[in-house]
Amino acid sequence: MKGVVRAIDILLVEDSQDDIELTLRAFRKNNLGNSIHIARDGREALEFLKQVEEGRAQTPGLILLDLKLPGVDGIEVLRYIKSRPSLRRIPVVMLTTSKNDRDIETCYDLGANSYIVKPVSFREFMETVKNIQLYWIVTNQPPVVG
Repeated sequence: MKGVVRAIDILLVEDSQDDIELTLRAFRKNNLGNSIHIARDGREALEFLKQVEEGRAQTPGLILLDLKLPGVDGIEVLRYIKSRPSLRRIPVVMLTTSKNDRDIETCYDLGANSYIVKPVSFREFMETVKNIQLYWIVTNQPPVVG
């Protein structure tokens, strides 16, 4: 039985304009019609999440979170998300270049749902985003959030 693409909002927290464009291109190529909100650093992500908590922004059904962000890093954003009752059930996929064992352990200890190391090649990156779409938006059955 083929999964159904759910109309969930996605929060992409990424400071690299190239990675933002690649991710959006991969979503378009895979016919992902979900709304994508972009936060270009941890501070922007926290501001958006506070708007969600106040009911002024739609609760994302998935967060793609880079680890290495200027200012407020991905660890702090993840810590915030998982410490808030209204946000903690949102699946968070760490999408980063870090292969550091300590980073991986810390993210899982804080409640990350997945940790993916960004591929270097364009083709592999597109395939990774396609797999994120297939699993987190089509296959996975999430809890109700918001």
